[in-house]
Amino acid sequence: MALKPLRQKFSNGIILLAKETRTTPAVTILVGVRAGTYYDPQGREGTAALVARVLDRGTERLSGADIADELDGRGASLSVMAGRHQAIVSATCLSEDFDAIFSLVADVTLRPRFDPAQVETRRAELLTAILQDEDDPGSVAVDALMGRLYRDHPYGRRARGTVTTVSHLKRDELLTYHRTLFTPEGTTVVVVGDVPPESVLRATEKAFGGWLTPRAAESAPGHVAQPGSRDLAIVPMMNKAQADVAYANVGVRRADPRYYAAWVMNNALGQYALGGRLGDSIRERQGMAYYVSSTLDASLAEGPLMIRAGVAGPNVERTLASIDRELMLVRDEGVTPKELRESKQYLVGSIPRQLETNSGIAGFLINAELFGLGADHDEQLPSLIEAVSLNDANQIARTILDPARASVVVAGPWSGPAVGQATILSASQSAPGEPLVRTHTPR
Repeated sequence: MALKPLRQKFSNGIILLAKETRTTPAVTILVGVRAGTYYDPQGREGTAALVARVLDRGTERLSGADIADELDGRGASLSVMAGRHQAIVSATCLSEDFDAIFSLVADVTLRPRFDPAQVETRRAELLTAILQDEDDPGSVAVDALMGRLYRDHPYGRRARGTVTTVSHLKRDELLTYHRTLFTPEGTTVVVVGDVPPESVLRATEKAFGGWLTPRAAESAPGHVAQPGSRDLAIVPMMNKAQADVAYANVGVRRADPRYYAAWVMNNALGQYALGGRLGDSIRERQGMAYYVSSTLDASLAEGPLMIRAGVAGPNVERTLASIDRELMLVRDEGVTPKELRESKQYLVGSIPRQLETNSGIAGFLINAELFGLGADHDEQLPSLIEAVSLNDANQIARTILDPARASVVVAGPWSGPAVGQATILSASQSAPGEPLVRTHTPR
């Protein structure tokens, strides 16, 4: 059954998407604001992440304790996260509590207090999370890879920032960030659950209709090109049990008509069943990896097609060679008709599962709005997937998959390749793109 949400654009620029469901007497609320990590000022990485952590810790009329009591008393939940392009305030509650919780969500979004004590408490939490990331080979590999693949682009910044940048953030900078980027233009409100759309419309007008903060003009994210040559970097973490591999080429934008071909192709490469071709070769037949998969992270700019693998240190070189080989086979020989058919069946079949819950529907709708896919995207999506031809999938594979221009980072107990060069990085380097520690030479 088609979603057919109510879509309303208010005079101040806010977009409302409301979908009534009656499966359970509950409601999911999302407010997405164009204030994600992409907008962190240069040298102030972590601003969006810290704003998100402080946002729900007190408003002009309620303290953090008051907010917690309000939520606990109603059995509701509220959280804030900073995504790449959006900061998202999310809440769930019973239908009977919708008006009260929706008003609370609006209060948190529009009128945060940024209490100095809360800023320092949440800064300490964020710094702890950063240090934990720097001790985790998987996080280290991905952060370093993004910094190298997107050297001169905001996508290369660390989402949580670094110890240095977060330590130096001032409360006034958080206030300025909120005042500048939390604007009705660029904000999407999504409500899914057991509440009539007309009631949601009235609540949105009441809570957000008077919000008139102007937004400065901004340009669309710039084009990201494939690197000119292969780049291999190593972060030695010799005390760890396994090495984590992050391997990527630049992919496509979400709005690119070729996205659906890339999605189907990537499913065959590293997602379907136990990890597609990569999983079958590296994990099942060769037994080298604890895990292996690929993801296509298409966004407003060209996101990465990234392969992740966890392997024992002695298996790193063989794993990299196997990834290279599988990518070249897909690029040069293409996916098979059987892989195409099964991948399309799997992706089409996964759509209803994604839309089984209020939160799944809300996430689907807010992403469709962010990427300009239309309120009827759920109706169009199956046919867009089915329309992908074998030639479409293989053409996009030849465009994206290129081991000779891949960026690769290995973090863990591995000292480097027996042949060739690799850059040695530090897990605690202050920022992506910092001057390199040294270059590994062939043994």
